[in-house]
Amino acid sequence: MDPHREALQRIVSNLANKNGEIHNFIDMLNHTIKNVQVNSSNAISELDEEFDGLYSILDEMKGSMASTIQQEEARKVQALQDQLSQCSNALESSEELLELAAQSLDIKDPVEFLKAARQIKERVTMASAFRISLKPTVSDSMTHLMVDFALERRILQAVNFLPVPKAPEIDLAACLVADNCITVSWRMPEDDGRIDHFVLEYRKTNFGLPRVKDEQPWELIDYIKATEYTLSGLKFDTKYMNLRVQACNKAVAGEYSDPVTLETKAFVFSLDSTSSHLNLKVEDTYVEWDPTGGKGQEKVKGKENKSGSGGPSPKRTPVNTRSSVRGSRDRFTGESYTVLGDSAVESGQHYWEVRAQKDCKSYSVGVTYRNLGKFDQLGKTNSSWCIHINNWLQTTISAKHNNKTKTLDITVPDRIGVYCDFDGGQLTFYNANSKELLYTFRTKFTQPLLPGFMIWCGGLTVSTGLQVPSAVKTLQKGENVLSGSTGSLNNTA
Repeated sequence: MDPHREALQRIVSNLANKNGEIHNFIDMLNHTIKNVQVNSSNAISELDEEFDGLYSILDEMKGSMASTIQQEEARKVQALQDQLSQCSNALESSEELLELAAQSLDIKDPVEFLKAARQIKERVTMASAFRISLKPTVSDSMTHLMVDFALERRILQAVNFLPVPKAPEIDLAACLVADNCITVSWRMPEDDGRIDHFVLEYRKTNFGLPRVKDEQPWELIDYIKATEYTLSGLKFDTKYMNLRVQACNKAVAGEYSDPVTLETKAFVFSLDSTSSHLNLKVEDTYVEWDPTGGKGQEKVKGKENKSGSGGPSPKRTPVNTRSSVRGSRDRFTGESYTVLGDSAVESGQHYWEVRAQKDCKSYSVGVTYRNLGKFDQLGKTNSSWCIHINNWLQTTISAKHNNKTKTLDITVPDRIGVYCDFDGGQLTFYNANSKELLYTFRTKFTQPLLPGFMIWCGGLTVSTGLQVPSAVKTLQKGENVLSGSTGSLNNTA
C-alpha cells in the first residue's frame, strides 16, 4: 500500500478518535453545566432555608424580649399604682383628722377639750400618713432591659459559606490492637467548631503499605461524634488493617487523613476435610458427626466464624494437600473420629476457641504432630495432647497424653480456649468466657503442631483469627504457679 495513503489513514483514525474524545468531553461538560445549575439551585434553596430559620429565631427572640419589657412595665406600674392608692387613702384620713383637730380648738369646756385632745393624739399616733414611705417603691428606669447587638452584628457580618474541613491526623501512638479490637484515635490539626461528625474507614490487607490495586473495599463507620473509636469483634484473618478518617460538617466531608497500617497478628486455619474421618461432615471451621458415613460432604448449617480468603497469618504453615498433612496416609478411620487443622504452628504464641453443640456427647480438643496415625486417637499417643469431654451418663472432663488420663474436678465450659506457646513448650486450656484455667501441659515441642479435634455425636465450631486475649497474657505472667503438667499426667494411671 502507498505509504502516503497509510499515513493519511492513520491521520484519519487519530482524528476520528480525537473527535470521539472531544464529543465525550462535550457531553461531560454539558452534564457538568446541568449539575452546576441544579446544585446552585439547591444551594440557594438551602441558603433561603437557613436565613428563614435565622429570621424566625430573631423574630422569636424579639417577641420574647419585648414581652419581658412589657411584663416589667406592668410590674412597675402596678407597684406604683398600689403605692398611689395607699397614699391617697392616707391623705384622705389625714385631712379628716386635721379638720377634727381644728374643730376641737373651739371647745370651751376644759374637760371636753382635754378628752378631745387625747382622742386626736391617739388617732395621730395610729394614722397611716405617718407610717407610709414617701419614696417610690420602684424606679422609672428601664436601662436594665436595654440591648446592644454590636457583637452579634459583627458575628452576622462574618457569616460565610462553610469551609471544607481539614484532614484529621491519626495519632498512631494512641492506637491500640488488643483482644481482636482496634482502637483508633485522631485529632484535628486546628480547632474547628463546625465539625459535625467523623467517618472511619478500614479494610483488611496482607500488604504492609497501602496499594491501589488488589485491595479489598473500604468498610465504613459513619456519624462518629468523638475523636476515638473502637472496632470490636474483629476476625484477624489478614496480616494488617488499613485505617483512615475524614471530618464532616453539615454540608461537606473533608479530605481523608493519611492512612495508617496496623498489624493484626493471629493464627488462622480451617478444618482439613481431605483427611477427616468419613463419619464427619466438615466445612471450613465447623465439624459435625454424621452416622451415615459423611456421604456427599454437603454443606453444614449452623456454622459460624467462617475463615476468610485472606492470606496466611504470621508464623503458620499452610497445608494444602492431604499428603502434606499426614504424609502418605489416608483418612482417619476406625474409632478415630478425627479432623485436623490445615495449618501448623511452628513458633510463637497462638490462641483459638472451640464451642460444642449442647447435644454433643463426646469430643476432644488439642494438638498433635503430623505423624498421628489414621487409627490413632488424640491424647493416646506421645505426640498428641488434648482435653476430653464426655457427656454420656455424667459429664466429665479429663486431660490426655501418651495414653494417660487425668480427670479434672472442674465444670465443663460452653467454650474452650486453647493457648499454644510453641517456643515456651506450653499448651493451656481455658474457660473461654471467664478465662479460668482448665489445664496446662508443659513439654518441649520438637515438631510443628496441628490443631486436632475428635467428636462423636454432635458438632463443634472452631473460632480462629483470634489474638491471645489480654486476660490470658496476664495469667501467663504467673506461669510458675499454674497447676498441672505432663509430668503429673505421666504419673497418672
